Amino acid sequence: MQSAKAPILTAHGAKMPAIGFGTMELPHRPAELVAAAIAAGYRHLDTARKYGTEERVGEGIRASGIARKDLFVTTKVTELDAREADFLRSAETSLKALGLDYVDLLLVHWPQPKVPFTETLGALAKAKRRGMTRHIGVSNFTLAMLDEAVRVCPEPLVTNQIEYHAYLPQDGMIAALKRHGMILTAYCPVARGKLLDDPVIGRIAKTRGKTHAQICLRWLVQQPMVAAVPRALEERHICENLDVFDFSLSDEEIRSISALRKNNIRIADPPERAPKWDVETVA
Repeated sequence: MQSAKAPILTAHGAKMPAIGFGTMELPHRPAELVAAAIAAGYRHLDTARKYGTEERVGEGIRASGIARKDLFVTTKVTELDAREADFLRSAETSLKALGLDYVDLLLVHWPQPKVPFTETLGALAKAKRRGMTRHIGVSNFTLAMLDEAVRVCPEPLVTNQIEYHAYLPQDGMIAALKRHGMILTAYCPVARGKLLDDPVIGRIAKTRGKTHAQICLRWLVQQPMVAAVPRALEERHICENLDVFDFSLSDEEIRSISALRKNNIRIADPPERAPKWDVETVA
């Protein structure tokens, strides 16, 4: 079963499919799942050095038979490699692991307060100028960090990949990214499964004849300049997650889902690397 292809979001020359396949924690048949995602119609693949899945993503790409130019591949450099020499070495290691000459998007995975942003973002820009990546961005940056990164980086930033779902308001970040002409890439788009049990999501899913996950993903990608990178461990869920472009949520449905923000639940908050997050006022 091949799903419809995701629409393309554009920012600073990058052309990012609005739905990508997330590859964090793929315990079973990761290369096969990546190949299945590509067969289903995904053209956006998201990995990271920290995930330990780059080799399997590369295997999945080669097994798919899809031309490299038709894929948008993202990887990330860990905060442990924030120094310039370490950063560039990590990026090179990622390319070797993936078996690719370049990635489409290279991200700073987590901010590193012990290293000046000028050095880390300078290394990120250098990776782009050396042809290791077509585009660059950041991940898990707060509002102040994003503004500083945009200010000091010699090359334009395409995205901030952050946790975003209906339980976690991100209005301030959405406004900041719009101001900078950037994409919000949402990870944990169904709040690691917590949203799948929500009665509001369930009611809309039943009305629409869609799965709970499809409603959550549609709510995200129906917003301007928002992409999502859901993970899936079964082929049927891989297909379902991409099959969200044949319907639109009504204004009333959007409001109902958006009201879930009052839960204000953050999933990814590792104490050893998470910054002090911005606090949103929840009405």
